[in-house]
Amino acid sequence: QVQLVESGGGLVQAGGSLRLSCAASGRTFSSYAMGWFRQAPGKEREFVAYISWNGGRTYYADSVKGRFTISRDNAKNTVYLQMNSLKPEDTAVYYCTARRANSGSYYPHDYDYWGQGTQVTVSS
Repeated sequence: QVQLVESGGGLVQAGGSLRLSCAASGRTFSSYAMGWFRQAPGKEREFVAYISWNGGRTYYADSVKGRFTISRDNAKNTVYLQMNSLKPEDTAVYYCTARRANSGSYYPHDYDYWGQGTQVTVSS
């Protein structure tokens, strides 16, 4: 069982930055690929980024490529999402997720554990 707790969300102006963190419980964090998804009001949950179990591979949605960076620290059981050049359309609840596999996925149903989410609001 893995529990995920996100933090770092908030209100920021367009062009600003935020860094989300996701702390995971359990001893097997390094066995999981980790991902970030987001969901805006009235929209489906969408893929943002994922990182493989050892950080060797990362993938991003086209909408965030070049602006967001996913990383992980297995010694701290934590995954991060650095978000730069934020846009109003990045406004959403951001969810951290874990998959019992070496690599991540673009699809929410491929993940095994989810955090509660953290709100990110970007004002214009």
